[in-house]
This record gives sequence, C-alpha cells and structure tokens, in this order.
Amino acid sequence: MAKGTTIRMWRRSILVLIMLVAVGFGIIVVRLLQLQIIDGKMLQQMALDQQLKDTLITAQRGTIYDRNMKPLAQSATVWTVVLEPAYMGNSPKKELVCSELSQILGVSKDEVLEKASKKSYYTIVKRKIESDAKDKIVEFLSKNQLGNGVRLIEDQKRYYPYGCLASRVLGFTGTDDQGLSGIENYYNKELTGESGRLITARNAVGTNMPFEYEQKVDAKNGNNLVLSIDEAIQRSVEKHLEEGRINNKVLNGAVAIVMDVNNGEILGMSVKNDFNLNTPFEIVDEETKKLIETLPQNQRSKARGEALEKQWRNKAVNDAYMPGSTFKILTTSMALEENIVDDKSKFHCSGGIVPFAGARTVHCHKRTGHGSQNLTEAICHSCNMAFVGLGQSLGAEKFYKYYKAFGLTKKTRIDLPGEAEGLFFSKNGSMGAMDLVVASFGQNFTVTPIQMITAVAAATNGGKLVQPHIVKQILNEEGNVVKTAYENMGRQVISTNTSKKVRELLRMNVATGSGKNGSVPGFRIGGKTGTSEKIGDSTPGRKDYIASFCAVSPAESPRVAIIVIYDNPRGISYYGGIVAAPVGAKIMNDILPIVGIDKIYTEEEMKNLDRTTPFLVGSSLENAKASLIQKDLKAIIKGDGTSVVSQIPDIGAKIPKGGTVVLYTDDQSAKRKVKVPNFKGLSVASANKLAFSSELNMSVLGATQSESEMISSVQSIREGEMVSPGTVITVEFVLKDTAD
Repeated sequence: MAKGTTIRMWRRSILVLIMLVAVGFGIIVVRLLQLQIIDGKMLQQMALDQQLKDTLITAQRGTIYDRNMKPLAQSATVWTVVLEPAYMGNSPKKELVCSELSQILGVSKDEVLEKASKKSYYTIVKRKIESDAKDKIVEFLSKNQLGNGVRLIEDQKRYYPYGCLASRVLGFTGTDDQGLSGIENYYNKELTGESGRLITARNAVGTNMPFEYEQKVDAKNGNNLVLSIDEAIQRSVEKHLEEGRINNKVLNGAVAIVMDVNNGEILGMSVKNDFNLNTPFEIVDEETKKLIETLPQNQRSKARGEALEKQWRNKAVNDAYMPGSTFKILTTSMALEENIVDDKSKFHCSGGIVPFAGARTVHCHKRTGHGSQNLTEAICHSCNMAFVGLGQSLGAEKFYKYYKAFGLTKKTRIDLPGEAEGLFFSKNGSMGAMDLVVASFGQNFTVTPIQMITAVAAATNGGKLVQPHIVKQILNEEGNVVKTAYENMGRQVISTNTSKKVRELLRMNVATGSGKNGSVPGFRIGGKTGTSEKIGDSTPGRKDYIASFCAVSPAESPRVAIIVIYDNPRGISYYGGIVAAPVGAKIMNDILPIVGIDKIYTEEEMKNLDRTTPFLVGSSLENAKASLIQKDLKAIIKGDGTSVVSQIPDIGAKIPKGGTVVLYTDDQSAKRKVKVPNFKGLSVASANKLAFSSELNMSVLGATQSESEMISSVQSIREGEMVSPGTVITVEFVLKDTAD
C-alpha cells in the first residue's frame, strides 16, 4: 500500500475519533446541564422525598367564648396512635401489642398486624383517640416495659360544651378541622393558626430512621374569639322560642334575635329546630330521616345533602320574609320625620278603601273598621287604612329614600356567612301606586330578620344605624387583643326627637294596643306585632302566614331590641299578637335583669304580685293560718293532727295573691294526689274556678289587662298528670283581640 494512502487513512481515523469524542463529551455536558440546571430542583426534591418524611402537626384551633368568657367551642387534645415496626422486628411481644391495640382501639387485629409488618418507624394505626383509650395504651406499654414500638402523637378535636346552643351561630368544623358553617366558617382563617411539621429521616432502603433523626417545628395555635353572645341570654331565647314553636304548631321554623340597640352587638340569636354541634351530620328531624330511608338508593345521597343544608341554614341572616305590620314602625318614623303626621292628625277607617281610581279594595284586618282615630290609636289598632294614607302622603320617592337609609336595600355585613338580601319592588326604588299602598303596611317586599331588627334599632336608639356584629374581640394565644369589633354608629336616619316619639308610640301599643301580649309587669316595653301573608310561598290550597313581634326596652331609653318570628303557625292562631308577642314578653322578662335593668312596679302591679310561701312545717295550725293571712293567702287543712308536718307549695314557692296553701298534719294525708285538668281556652275567671274545684293554685302569666279580654293558651303542667293538692299551675293568658 502506498505511503500517502496510509497517512490519509490515519488522518481520517483520528478525525473520526476526535468527532466521536467531541460528540460523546457534548452529550455528557448537555445531560449534566439538564440534570443540574434544568431538572436540578425537581431531582433535589425527589431525593429529599426519598430521604425525608414530612408529617403535618395540626395547630390547635382557637376557642370561641361568649361575652363572659364561657367557652362555646374549644379544641381538646386527642392522640394519633403510631406503630414503629422496625423497632419490634420479630419480637415475641409483637403479637401481644397488636392484640391489645386491636381491643383498645376497636380496630381489626389483622389490620394492626399488617401495619406492624411494614419496614417502617412510622405507621398510623388510628387518629383522634380520646383520653380514656390513650390512658389504657400508656398503662399497657408501662406494664409490659415497651419503650419503643408504639408512639402517641398529640392531635386536636373540636368540642361544643353546650351541644345545641347557638348551633346556627357557632357552626361546626369538618374532619380536617376546617370551619364549615357559622362563626367557625366566617372566622376560619383567624381560628386555624399555622400548622407545624415533623420531619423524619429515612435510610438507604426507605425505612424511617429512629426519632433521634427527627426535626420538629411546633405549630402556632389559632386566635380566640370573644362573641357578643351572652350564654344566659342565648339559653333563655332558645328555651322560649322552642316552647312557642311547639305550642303554636309552627311548620317552617322560628327565629329570634336580641340586639344591643346602641352598638349593634348580637346578645342572642336562635333558629329552631336546631341541631347538636357535636354530631352535625346527623339529621335531627325524624320525619325527614324516615322519608330519606324510603327513597331509592341512588336518590338518598342527594336528599340527605339537601336535608342537612336545610338543617344548617340560619334563617336569621340567610332567608328573607315579608315583615307585615312590624314595618309600620318604620312607616311611622318616615311620616313623623317629614312632618306629615303629628299628635293631632286624624284618620278614618271604614274597614276598607279603594286607594286610587281603578284599584282593588284594600282591607283592614278589622273589616267593620276602626272609625275615627289619632296616630296613637292607629298604631294601637294596627290600622292598615291609616298607614295607606301615610304612605300616599310620603310618596314613592321619599318612601324609598328612608327605606334605603334604614339599610334595607343591602346586606347589613354581619359577620356570619351567607347573608341574604331582601327583595324590593325594583332595584332603583321605582314603585307603582299599589306597590306604595301595600308597602306602607309591610307587604309584597322582603327583608331579612337581621335587616329588620337593625332598622328597628335605628328607629328607637336616637335615629342612628348601627352595625350588627357577633364577634367583640379577637385574642391571640396569650390573651392579648388582636382586634376589637368596629362598633360603627352609621348615618343619622331620623332625628332624636322623631325617635323619641316613635318609642312613646310603641310603649303605648304594648300598654294598651295590639302589642298587649308583649307586656311584662315591672318593665316598660315598646313594640309592634306583625302578621304577614306569605305570597308565592304558601302551601297550595291554603293561606300561610308569618307571625312576628319587634320590641325594645326600656321604652324611654332602649338598651335591647328583640325580634321573634314564627313561620307558618298552625295552632290556635296565626296572629303575631297571639303567637309571637307572648314569647317576646317571656324573653324580655328573662334577659332584662341580665343586662342590668331592674323591675319597677306600678302600684297596681304591686297589688297583683305573687306571694312567697313561708316555712310552716312544725308550726301549730293556729300560727300557720295567721302567717298565711298576713300574706293574703288561704289555708286548707288535711289530716287530724294539731301541727303542720308538710306543706304544698313548699317554702319559697311563688303563689298568686289569694292562693291556697295545703297544710298536712299527718303523713297519710300528704300522699293524696289530684288530677290536673285542661285549662286551655278558658277565661281567667273560668280557669280560677276550675283550679279551685281541682284543689290547685293557678298563677296567671301574660298580659295584665281586663280578665274578660283574656283566654288561656298554655299550662305549665300537662292535663292528666297527678300532683299534690295545692300545686301551683302556671297558666299563660293572651288577649283575644290582638289581630294586626
């Protein structure tokens, strides 16, 4: 082969080799660039994931307190049970551990054995176990000298100490400790805190390393909330609202709100029926539960979800209703502020009116008419005709101006989720002639209960619109104030002088008018009842109504306002004056002393106050009779002895003036019982006669008016029960002519 040819071949070979080396190194360089620069962070994270296990440590959710620092919702320590199989290996105690944990935790032994067979230092057996189970595990580990193999890690679980109390207000959390409704949802961010982390190292084969290689970042607990709610007030509101719901056979639930008129604090808010916050996913209504069970399997889940949504719904802020005659408080405020009406104004009611040519007749609730009346009488009669005249005198433009000023065209911004808006005739406030007529007495538009009580507060507190709110303060873990509620005294809606006149009119209405069933001896209450027909939401074939009552006290300088609403009562009446006002009176009687308002009785009220039975056991019959006479009480003697061995009512019991104390002079006579009769539907005189003939005492509860105008509606002890002679039966009376 020629020498030149050989040299050329060598040169080609070297060139090819250089090119191969260059390409090879180029590929390596590109790959290195990809691994280190392009994919570097991702690969680094993958390596960390292989080498480390990151476990979330849940922060303790903040406590929710009432205004007096009573815990209404709090998180308690529970534990997660963790196995460390790598420590146990094939130890003979492995079987014992799995068997014991299975029994304590209620978990299948096979499931525990499966977890114990893994090559790991961290395998969860069960979460959120209670203290009793945790104590049993600790005792077992100590008894069997098991230092490693089982760990207990602290966790948190939400508890509601009062169960059903303020259920729609507080709301509840889910399994992940996130707020799902109510305050728990609205303030979820503040309550949640910041989770911590437990970082555990893994060895080359992927097994968790011992706890010496752990790194822990502690959780930061959530903030605490102090509500404006008063637990004692809330309890009273719920008790009386529920009694009224049952007694009046209310079909679609009930709402009551108590507000401080001067700063917008909600002191109590209840919606009935309620549910237990510790078991929120359990359907309370038995009929609904049974109905769901009858549905095909593929429909049950949807029906259950809808039932729970209804159960959790807060009608006080989430639903709107037609306010009816309670709105006359605001119509009166508008007319007084515009000087359209005064004490000398006269109104005539013939029972119906054609408000303008071609219109249909608008009726008053009293079809025979109220005749001639002044403003106070028109309020006390709740006369629709008078308010039609006021509305027409105001005109649509001014009516809407005040309607908007009272905050009824937008949400109140209360700190609860899902607040609804009412529905007016149009977005821009334009109204037809008939719209104005019916709006003047509260029909054909809707507001929410929270909007209505806020507007009533403005009409009676001196004329200023307040910001309703549930939370007073937010506190950090150390108890320091993080945030204080902004008690916004908003715009001046009406003058202080107009507000004063409105308060006096409302006081007269409770004293002598349609709100008489809302009166309480010793307290000066001003209020207005309402009965609105449900339009577009009634049961087919019948008319449904909403009965309501709005009130403030003390009437001359209000501290609190209440609203009570019953949706579709089907009992003895559907009128607000008979259904809602008595409940409002009971609530006022309970809560006014709590907020520091004392009873001041008139001379007439003092004469009729209940007496307190003295201690007579051991006294001679002569001395016992003399003691009772001094208290305007009578005595009935049972037995043949000469001294008192027992008495009914007992010492300190409340008994009406002129009531009877039964004095027993031997043990045998004290065993006698009498049957409680049915007091319902009777006048005061008839009920008193029945009580006397049944050897019982009757305490009258309700409006303090002429006995001939009152009828009994509720009794404290059910008909047919056997009680001792002399037992006091409290009978609630309502005025019969309180239609509105």
